[in-house]
Parts: sequence; C-alpha cells; structure tokens
Amino acid sequence: MQTQIEYARAGVITPQMQQVAATEGLAAELIRQRVAAGTIVIPWNHNRKPSRIAGIGQGLRTKVNASIGTSSDIIDYAAEVRKALAAQESGADTLMELSVGGDLDRVRREVIAAVELPVGNVPLYQAFCDAARKYGDPNKLDPEELFDLIEQQCADGMAFMAVHCGINRCTVERLQKQGYRYGGLVSKGGVSMVAWMLANNRENPLFEQFDRVAAILKKYDTVLSLGNGLRAGAIHDSSDRAQIQELVFNCELAELGREMGCQMLVEGPGHVPLDEIEGNIKLQKRMSGDAPYYMLGPIPTDVAPGFDHITSAIGAAQSARYGADLICYITPAEHLALPNEQDVREGVKAAKIAAYIGDMNKYPERMRERDKAMAKARRDLDWQKQFELALFPEDAKAIRASRIPEDEATCTMCGNFCASRGAGKLFAEHLCGDKC
Repeated sequence: MQTQIEYARAGVITPQMQQVAATEGLAAELIRQRVAAGTIVIPWNHNRKPSRIAGIGQGLRTKVNASIGTSSDIIDYAAEVRKALAAQESGADTLMELSVGGDLDRVRREVIAAVELPVGNVPLYQAFCDAARKYGDPNKLDPEELFDLIEQQCADGMAFMAVHCGINRCTVERLQKQGYRYGGLVSKGGVSMVAWMLANNRENPLFEQFDRVAAILKKYDTVLSLGNGLRAGAIHDSSDRAQIQELVFNCELAELGREMGCQMLVEGPGHVPLDEIEGNIKLQKRMSGDAPYYMLGPIPTDVAPGFDHITSAIGAAQSARYGADLICYITPAEHLALPNEQDVREGVKAAKIAAYIGDMNKYPERMRERDKAMAKARRDLDWQKQFELALFPEDAKAIRASRIPEDEATCTMCGNFCASRGAGKLFAEHLCGDKC
C-alpha cells in the first residue's frame, strides 16, 4: 500500500487530498502537487483512518495541536479521554498522546478510540519508561526494543510520530563545547536520549538507522515528525549552536525521508524571543525545501507562569504569520502542573486565535473578509450575525447572557451610551451612503 506522497507522485489524488482541498477551498490538483513535493503532509494511518483530516503545510490554514497524557504523579485514564475530547470539541486539528505514567498501551489505545482527530505521540517516552521498569535503569534500553515499540505504536494507529532522529554525537558535541544552557534541556525525549548516548558511549540509533525508522512509518503512512530534542527551554538559549545544529540535521533527514516516500514534518523550538521567530522559520524552510514546520508554542518570554497560554499565543501568531504550519498549544498549567480539562480548553482556544491572527497576515486575500463582516455586524448591532462569525460563538453567547442589558440591542459595557446604537442608520444616511 502506498503513502500519500507516493500516490501524489504517481499523479493520484487520494480521498484524503480531496478532503483537504474541500476544507481549505483550494484545487485538489494543487494539494496533490504539494503533497508530492513534500510541502504538505496529511497525518494518516492505514490501520486507523481518522475521520477528521488535517492537511498541514504550504498554502494551508495554520493548524493547532493539543497534547495530553498522564504523568508519574497523576494517572487517570478516564481524565485523559475527557481531555482528548475537550481538545477536539475546542477545535484542535491534531492530538498528541504523551503519557509517561501508568499503563501506556492502555491510555494510548483508549485515547485513539475516543477521538476523530489524527493522533500522534513520542515513542521515546514509553521506550525509556519500559526500560526503567524492566531493567531498573532507562539507560539499559535495547535499541531493538525501541524499534519494536515504534512498530507497535504505528500498528495501533498513530497518524504522526515525533521521533528524535536529529540528536547525534555531533549535536551533543556542540552542546558540550558550548558549555552552558540557561534553561538546560527541556525535552523529555531529548534528555533521555542524550543520557543514553553518554552512558553507553553509542550513537543515537534513531539517527544511525534513520532509514529503518522511515521504513516503519512509511509502512503505515504515519507522518515522521523530526523531534526537536535540543530545543531551547529559555529565550536566552534560543538559536544557540546546539539547537541550530540539530535543525540542520533534521532538515537533511526530512529530505532523505521524502526521497524514501515517507511524509515528513520538522519540529521547531519552544522558547524564542519575538525578534528571532521570523529568522528561525525562514532558516528551516530554506534548509528543508519547505517541509512543513511544527512550532512548539513558541513561548517568547520566561516570566509569565500561569499565563503561558497567552504568552505562547503571542509567539504562535508571529509564527503563523511567518510560515509555521502547525502550532502546538500551551496551557495555563505549563511549567506548573499537569493540565486539566479546563486548561486544555483554554490552551486550544488561545492557540486557535493565534493561528487565525497569523493566517490573516499570511493570507490576507482569503482571511480578512470574515473580520470585515464582523465589523459591520458590530456597527449594526446585529448580535446573531456576530455570534455566527465568532471563532467561539458559545463562549460569546454565554458572556452576553450572563449580563443582559436593559436595552437588548446594546450591551452592558456602554448601556445607554452605546456608540453603535443607530450607527448603521447614521452611516447609511449621512456618512457613506451606498458604500455601507
């Protein structure tokens, strides 16, 4: 069975490509061409066909990923399913199941069964958890067990998989020669792999046998997302030599994976000051041949715990504007606790707003008519139209319903002093005539 990229290269427009085209309002042939070139990916799996298809990449709406999962402190399988459904209901385009506590096979399978979204994961998490349980030391992980686990997780239906292939002896050497990191290493998979390499004095098997990794994912048409294991965890570490070295390798691997017929994503950094976001994205796009870019946040300041969903939304809007294709949400619990269901909802909505703002600037011809219509609806006090145009209409309705004004044409912000009351008539009769 062929992958989406192989079908596209053969001139075949698959049902998945047709669905992406219909959702985006673009020609199916254009989608096929970009899938063939590797500038669009469609997370998919031959064993589990998600009913909601998300095209990610060049010329498409910026997508939002939500991440859930247990920790060693909080293991509640039903809660993870509820969080997965909350993410879906709030508008997430993809979902990552990132559990590290409890029965990892169980939580993964229950989440996959519960949602319609494409689901991804990070196989290193379970690999090192299993090794710690089996051997009492994660550094005793057998690479063969890792490859077997990747196959098993793909067989379970993973539509995309973050695999830390770009960490190797060269990138670790860059980190050692650099000699410092203000924020250390913040990727669980990255820390574990670096520790394994140093403890065993061996190369990363995911880099050393990259063709084997790509072959497994290609078998299921699972998108290979090249993990950003040395990403910055503090804005003062952004764009350092170790991070950029890993990006170079990931961009090279993206090209190799595409040549093998595997769909490829490249992952971007987490903490990035605003003035470096544009440069980071342009560098990735240039080095990877416009492979779709998955930005983790990004978070442009380190001093707003409790509000990092807002912090990251600022970075995400900039990222979408400059060409990022998939944004990983951040919740209010980031850096503080395991997210709960409400955190997930708030994180998804903040990221969706950010992606929309970025897309307004990335695709102004396609994306600004909705805002024009909203402006007119507000001017004319057309509340029903405002709700229809809102990104989250039920939230807007609930706020208005909780504070009903005396004059229902207005709102309680201004009441009798509502500037918009009668503005439609005023503009139509005296200010703009037919232009309104």
